[in-house]
Amino acid sequence: MDMKTNEIPDLGTTIESVLLPKLHPVVELELKRIGLAADHGGFELKEYLKKNLKDAGFEVIDFGNILINDEDDYPDFVIPLAKAVANKEVDRGIAICGSGVGACVAINKVPKAKACLISDTFSARQGVEDDDLNIICLGGRIMGNSLAWELVETFLAARFSGAERHRRRLAKVAELEKNNKQP
Repeated sequence: MDMKTNEIPDLGTTIESVLLPKLHPVVELELKRIGLAADHGGFELKEYLKKNLKDAGFEVIDFGNILINDEDDYPDFVIPLAKAVANKEVDRGIAICGSGVGACVAINKVPKAKACLISDTFSARQGVEDDDLNIICLGGRIMGNSLAWELVETFLAARFSGAERHRRRLAKVAELEKNNKQP
């Protein structure tokens, strides 16, 4: 190889491919139908995420609200989303209210719906890999669009590991749901 001083050899890798993440890794996945729901506290973030999801090639099912209404109630939108996820009518769900907390509490009352309030990428990935999370809850009043999109991308890119210890733990939770036992 004949190289001049300070010349970098071409290894088939550009600096951009090393430093820049793929913009939409979720496009390459088998998830296709994503449900979205938000009350007035999450409406603007829901609309932003809906556009990004559609641009990334997803079919988006919008459970509402379809207009900003300061008098609406998050259970009216997130419970139908949770039921759709539990019944496998959509592959995964995204629920947004002002803080994300109320939506999360309501969704987790629906058997087979597994929701968590997420504010970091580790939890967005690990929640799916270890706990088979199928709905991500976000706070429309507490996070910006860019972070929310990053969390959604991470959540949708993750897959349940199926490890025995995780299946064992989830079976205990399912048994609790089935028998409606109190802790």
